Amino acid sequence: MAATEMPRRLPFWQRFFFAIPLFGWMAREVAYGDEENLFWAAIALIAMWGCSIMLFGIPGLYIPALMMVPVLWVLLVCMAWG
Repeated sequence: MAATEMPRRLPFWQRFFFAIPLFGWMAREVAYGDEENLFWAAIALIAMWGCSIMLFGIPGLYIPALMMVPVLWVLLVCMAWG
């Protein structure tokens, strides 16, 4: 028996994304696992950002934030669109 209950046949993009070794496993757990997995995934992402700050310094702080600008822009456009 699997640890998470998943549908029989997933779309191709989900199968492709879930096949990525580390991030696919975390995404599958968030999508089909317990509700608290979303909380733990957020903590893991914040911890990875903190590790990049410790390792790379100021660029480790700014570059992930700059990479999120287009993502948040698209999110705002989608929210305004309805």
